[in-house]
Amino acid sequence: MSTTASQNAVYARIRKNPRFAELVSKRQGFATLLSIIVLVIFYGFFMVVAFNPNLIGQRLSEGSYVTIGIAAELFMFIFFWVLTAVYVKRANGEFDEITAEIVRDASKEVK
Repeated sequence: MSTTASQNAVYARIRKNPRFAELVSKRQGFATLLSIIVLVIFYGFFMVVAFNPNLIGQRLSEGSYVTIGIAAELFMFIFFWVLTAVYVKRANGEFDEITAEIVRDASKEVK
């Protein structure tokens, strides 16, 4: 069997594996959830800027130079980094383990 034919057979077995469908579903659902969280926070902030700019300009405390807008942007920056770290941790853990199992199973069946 040629290398290309062997690779195609492995790819076909991977696509038929029920764990592959599970992996795609889990990964898609998790990515969608994180995307929705990011978009709601990001566009929510800009809606507040557009419709209530006075709130964004309020100082956090009397005599402070830090405004609610600056604090909110700093929170968003840090929160988005944390969400990225959460995704990377899950991708390098659970998703990679399932992927390795699927590839291992598909490779065994071809040989």
